[in-house]
Amino acid sequence: MSPRQRVAEQPAWILHATPWRETSLIVEIFARDHGRVALSAKGARRPMSALRGVLMAFQPLVLDWSGGGEVKTLVRGEWRGGQALLGGQALLCAYYVNELLLKLTAREDPHPALFAAYETAMTALGRGESLPPLLRRFELALLRELGYGAMLDSDGDGRPIQPGQPYLYIIERGPRPCAAHAGRAEKGGVTVAGQTLVDLAAGDFSRAATLYDARRLLGALINHHLGGRPLQSRRVFKELQEL
Repeated sequence: MSPRQRVAEQPAWILHATPWRETSLIVEIFARDHGRVALSAKGARRPMSALRGVLMAFQPLVLDWSGGGEVKTLVRGEWRGGQALLGGQALLCAYYVNELLLKLTAREDPHPALFAAYETAMTALGRGESLPPLLRRFELALLRELGYGAMLDSDGDGRPIQPGQPYLYIIERGPRPCAAHAGRAEKGGVTVAGQTLVDLAAGDFSRAATLYDARRLLGALINHHLGGRPLQSRRVFKELQEL
């Protein structure tokens, strides 16, 4: 059991909410200085509750809580403002980002830099920015902050990445030069252009080819660290595309 704590004025976002008892909620939040935390919001579903219109996903909040168990008690919540309501594909992408945090982060493990990356992604979604670049930037930040950072500057033997060289990126071993960009030379690898690795290291998503390769590479890395656990947001997005 974690030590009893009282937290006040903590910037946070709701990742998931589940009905609890007749009038309450259990909410999973992502907080700047505390990481992912589970809170009980007692009476939040009552019509006159001060929390009823506040505890919304994809909206910036400031929260107070207390307690020492696995599930703390929400004391107060306010909206920080400045975020547009999401809809359409932006909403689906936001669910995807939340699901990544729920499945890949540990509770009460602070990640201030990842929190900043999350806020940047949510703000970009609210402004209607292009979805592929902002998702790839968040995925890169997520992998880096959780200690799973992609090897982008050098190959598996420590040699600098050559932009004109195709590579086979082998999970947990890094990129290896290969004969051709098309095809896979080894099971478990993802073929990727050297220029893509250079662009990713620089955070440059201006090339369509980089976006294409980055989606495949980062998707493979995330799938590996998920350990076979499926993402419901991906399934929903795929079904909508098929329709």
